[in-house]
Amino acid sequence: MATKKTATADVFEFPAFDMTKMADGYREMADKSVNQTKEAYAKAKVAAEDATKAIETTLETAQAGTVELSLKAIDAARGNVEHSLSHMEALLGVKSVAQMIELQTSFFRKQAEMMVDQTKMMQEAAKKLVEDVSKPVKTVAEKAMSEIKAA
Repeated sequence: MATKKTATADVFEFPAFDMTKMADGYREMADKSVNQTKEAYAKAKVAAEDATKAIETTLETAQAGTVELSLKAIDAARGNVEHSLSHMEALLGVKSVAQMIELQTSFFRKQAEMMVDQTKMMQEAAKKLVEDVSKPVKTVAEKAMSEIKAA
């Protein structure tokens, strides 16, 4: 059996190691990381700007809608007051109990009809307000979700 003798220097010799190849690899990795970070920042910035615009639009729409609702409520109150005052004037001219009961009955019927109409009007206005207020945020959320799915 032949045995090969190795010198002590051969056993402890380090393989040739090229630092420039390692530095190039780290540089490429760092450049790639910086580019990915820039892209992520740009996307986050755009998303934040879109969200800010949506919130501003939402607040403006909410303010305009609440003003509209308030005006409708004032108009309804004005109609109720006018109806009540005209009823009081009619009651002052009553000649008999039967006439008073007839006036009272027609007043309550008309008041109930007015309340139903006013309630429908307020519900429609509130529904429209909710849809208008939620639309900008919904649009931004849908856009963000589609971008997330695409990525």
